[in-house]
Amino acid sequence: MFTEIRNPYIFLNIFFLFTVNLLDSRTVMGDLGWIAYPKNGWEEIGEVDENYAPIHTYQVCKVMEQNQNNWLLTSWISNEGASRIFIELKFTLRDCNSLPGGLGTCKETFNMYYFESDDEDGRNIRENQYIKIDTIAADESFTELDLGDRVMKLNTEVRDVGPLTKKGFYLAFQDVGACIALVSVRVYYKKCPSVVRNLARFPDTITGADSSQLLEVSGVCVNHSVTDEAPKMHCSAEGEWLVPIGKCLCKAGYEEKNNTCQAPSPVSSVKKGKITKNSISLSWQEPDRPNGIILEYEIKYFEKDQETSYTIIKSKETMITADGLKPGSAYVFQIRARTAAGYGGFSRRFEFETSPVSVAASSDQSQIPIIVVSVTVGVILLAVVIGFLLSGSCCDHGCGWASSLRAVAYPSLTWRCGYSKAKQDPEEEKMHFHNGHIKLPGVRTYIDPHTYEDPNQAVHEFAKEIEASCITIERVIGAGEFGEVCSGRLKLQGKREFPVAIKTLKVGYTEKQRRDFLGEASIMGQFDHPNIIHLEGVVTKSKPVMIVTEYMENGSLDTFLKKNDGQFTVIQLVGMLRGIASGMKYLSDMGYVHRDLAARNILINSNLVCKVSDFGLSRVLEDDPEAAYTTRGGKIPIRWTAPEAIAFRKFTSASDVWSYGIVMWEVMSYGERPYWEMTNQDVIKAVEEGYRLPSPMDCPAALYQLMLDCWQKDRNSRPKFDEIVSMLDKLIRNPSSLKTLVNASSRVSNLLVEHSPVGSGAYKSVGEWLEAIKMGRYTEIFMENGYSSMDAVAQVTLEDLRRLGVTLVGHQKKIMNSLQEMKVQLVNGMVPL
Repeated sequence: MFTEIRNPYIFLNIFFLFTVNLLDSRTVMGDLGWIAYPKNGWEEIGEVDENYAPIHTYQVCKVMEQNQNNWLLTSWISNEGASRIFIELKFTLRDCNSLPGGLGTCKETFNMYYFESDDEDGRNIRENQYIKIDTIAADESFTELDLGDRVMKLNTEVRDVGPLTKKGFYLAFQDVGACIALVSVRVYYKKCPSVVRNLARFPDTITGADSSQLLEVSGVCVNHSVTDEAPKMHCSAEGEWLVPIGKCLCKAGYEEKNNTCQAPSPVSSVKKGKITKNSISLSWQEPDRPNGIILEYEIKYFEKDQETSYTIIKSKETMITADGLKPGSAYVFQIRARTAAGYGGFSRRFEFETSPVSVAASSDQSQIPIIVVSVTVGVILLAVVIGFLLSGSCCDHGCGWASSLRAVAYPSLTWRCGYSKAKQDPEEEKMHFHNGHIKLPGVRTYIDPHTYEDPNQAVHEFAKEIEASCITIERVIGAGEFGEVCSGRLKLQGKREFPVAIKTLKVGYTEKQRRDFLGEASIMGQFDHPNIIHLEGVVTKSKPVMIVTEYMENGSLDTFLKKNDGQFTVIQLVGMLRGIASGMKYLSDMGYVHRDLAARNILINSNLVCKVSDFGLSRVLEDDPEAAYTTRGGKIPIRWTAPEAIAFRKFTSASDVWSYGIVMWEVMSYGERPYWEMTNQDVIKAVEEGYRLPSPMDCPAALYQLMLDCWQKDRNSRPKFDEIVSMLDKLIRNPSSLKTLVNASSRVSNLLVEHSPVGSGAYKSVGEWLEAIKMGRYTEIFMENGYSSMDAVAQVTLEDLRRLGVTLVGHQKKIMNSLQEMKVQLVNGMVPL
């Protein structure tokens, strides 16, 4: 049936960063050594890939015969110490309905098995000794028409096996009457690759056997560094390093640079040169231990007792002149050297004093030179002003006759169009600092794109333009404010193709909609942090207009948590919260206020890394169902917004901290809606009167206290994001601190609104209550076991639930949490602060 198939199978050369291949049938040039039983079952057929390289393809198509039991056994595969392995199958399968006569014996599935063995002598065992992994079915099957077109529909399925306890294993594929071609088999395990983090080196680490397991790994300090706090990281099941704890510090005389410590020793000898009333010249010797080629020196100086206002000069020479100084004043100088490994330490302080102002002679004769100098200075100043004006004209209209005139009139001066930072010397660069308001190069500050007269200028300054031909849109995954949100792939020149998310601007947009749409890219493009969604670029020169970002496999955090209710450990949830806090610290440091921080605006990838997204509340939330109009105009997300932002539209990093507290509550309650079904007006009233959300069920007391700290009415009393990150790091380093849970009986009962559906009398029936908490599937079970009234339900215990067959932990928590709220009679769970 398959002998006529000669299609070139397309294989994507994907780089698996966190995987190690144990077997890849596509790369084996010789005999695979696989055995077919019986021999007239599976058959090896010579095929070629898209590069016409030979590949191993096994196929079987015994659909005309009854009672098929065809086995294909692999050779022994060493697991190299991995306790959990993955098998990726690529195959094609014939649609039974397309076969002549619609054969009733035809199947559209096959089975995969494995058998563990410490050596290569265990393959010839009985079939019943193999353990079944799964029944494999095709997402897409092919028909007779496809055979004619030579176009096969290639399926890819991945299964995992573990925990493995022996040195290796065999795989087996059983056909029971299908028409199938097994194109490739790839067997691999995942690992966290060796990495240097916080000056500690972590080795290659094979992931654990459990899909939710985090392996704690100790790091070793790099050369010239010592332990500050024992460095540790956790290797996730997906092969990514998570939750770093502790760090190493460079030894005295060394400075951190690119996760190393080999830096030059300090400059030890500084000599003064020529000193005038306005300048001081200095020279020095190269450090005793340069530890490499000196690339430049950095000279920091300031007026004595004025250390907060200082100047830095960079020079490639061992001498500089600091000018523009005050006469008769003392200045302090410090110098350090930089090699490829980074900066060394600053030298000790050297103090020098400028010359005092001399007393002028009183005779008329002595005044003549002063008058001459003054006139000369005046003429020069006038020439400079005229030249500056001409320079401005030149820059606006082109360097024509004006530049020629200047060259003739002032041949000794060099003129440039536009602004040029004055330098003492081509080898020197000067930067001024005052109370930290002017920062070193490399320290970025957020720039509001709305301050640009031309929004297109902001987009192209902060976002890379991508050719539309580089983007492949695969499927629609949602709808955004301006159009569809899709998943796809991006192939940039010289790089491997990788998955991306694509926001598109709907057809028929207005110019304002285009500006607002691209405004988010102008914001996002300024950020570079592992917990901030990364902008790949934009498409503006063709339609549709697109914003392209990294792809986050698990989507929005609130939806993801609801789907996986009760499935994560507390340490995993705290790791998610830590990532969000780290991203918000970065935004806060850049001077950016998010204004719409909520779990729905956090994206999460397959490694449970959370990233802050949706930078559009600089736009009005006209279409957001969570937003409400305020008395001062505009829409804001009431349930996540601080009271001062609701009342006075006072948005700051402190109001973002309030929102972060709500996100903490969302995470610990697995995506529960804040304030449940209370109206926005009731929420505003309750918060103003000092009521706060209760602790989610089974929430550590330390986390709930942090939530309450974030919800302080006085915004100055709320913690900063850097403090939140530190607090969470301490909790992660000390897991025992997360074992103390909030005591439900201590949560104060204080009714706030009379229509609250909390008490057992708020529901007319058990079924209505279960439907309200989305647990309606258990109504019949409750009724059959005598729980036919809300009074009876109120006495249910966790053991009762297990006895009733409610075995899912998330469902147990949801039901017990609802019962708990009934018992303490809280208004929608509100507690006074």
